[in-house]
Amino acid sequence: MTAPAAFPRRRAGVAGFIALGLTALAGCAPEGRTDAVPTASSSTSPRVSAPGSAPALGDPAVVVDGLTTPWSVASSGGVILLSQRDTGEILEVVDGDARVVGAIPGVAPGGEGGLLGIAVRDGFLYAYATTADDNRVLRSPLEGEPGALRLGAAQTVLDGIPSANIHNGGRIAFGPDGMLYVTAGDASEPRAAQDPEALGGKILRVAADGSIPADNPFPGSPVWSLGHRNPQGIGWDAEGTMYASEFGQNTWDELNVIEPGANYGWPEVEGIGGRDGFVDPVQQWAPAEASPSGLAVVDGAVVIANLRGQRVRVVPTSDLASAEEYLVGDYGRLRDVVAAPDGAVWVVTSNTDRGGGDTDAILRVPLVRD
Repeated sequence: MTAPAAFPRRRAGVAGFIALGLTALAGCAPEGRTDAVPTASSSTSPRVSAPGSAPALGDPAVVVDGLTTPWSVASSGGVILLSQRDTGEILEVVDGDARVVGAIPGVAPGGEGGLLGIAVRDGFLYAYATTADDNRVLRSPLEGEPGALRLGAAQTVLDGIPSANIHNGGRIAFGPDGMLYVTAGDASEPRAAQDPEALGGKILRVAADGSIPADNPFPGSPVWSLGHRNPQGIGWDAEGTMYASEFGQNTWDELNVIEPGANYGWPEVEGIGGRDGFVDPVQQWAPAEASPSGLAVVDGAVVIANLRGQRVRVVPTSDLASAEEYLVGDYGRLRDVVAAPDGAVWVVTSNTDRGGGDTDAILRVPLVRD
């Protein structure tokens, strides 16, 4: 990817906690949405976060480019590791160059599936992969030294997650409790999201070896929360509150606060429904504005990468009904945002996916306080 001659920074207030009611929206193509266009009425005015309540984003710099369908980023031992969805490869980035560490076995890319989320823990690389039969999480020992890393033999941690051409979820992360959390989309079967026996349309929680924790809300089950359509971002703040971003269908994308055993409504409710038995999102917005993928919780803010809408949204944890936007349209589709060890964030572009580009990049973006 060739960076612009200057790195413009755009900052604009956006609609926050929008009152229930329909807004005129364009058809929703990214990440498996249909092309239906709902009719419209009114919405509330935008709300901008208070000055100083969340960090601003500074000027980006390219860390590495020349990537193909990058999906997820993790760090280990001073190097950046990343997954490439369609090649099935894990790469490491050292001094601005990327080399192949290895390929995850059995990856069957297609549509939105392939090699998706990754995480690193205790010398293992964990990867969420679409295979010919399902979505699953595997782990491989990370062997060798930075600059010459390689993957050892893969072991299956969790399998049987439904897969499809769309709605595979795919984000994985270790929580502050040391457990592995996994986002699973509904895999084109919306009713599965309401079935506690199905793994589709859920956020899952297992131990690092794949065993089911005794304190999961459904005994003997990896299900942590249900009623999700296609969640692709998870993270925790300093107090341990868990956040998740989720693709809606035609009407609302969502930011949710996740509680164990809670039901987030899909497909009975999209967005804020105010219905008993379902937990409403803390924020919703029109899919045409910002279709959310990965997120990071850093410095008192939930920072969300967006595909459609091509922007980063920053939501202060002190005011979850507000947000500000950055990099709007400057770098195309944005797949992931990750907290970097130096206090900045890494932002992953996604233009070789379906954005029409021939290369992708990781950007380093500093956080700026007034």
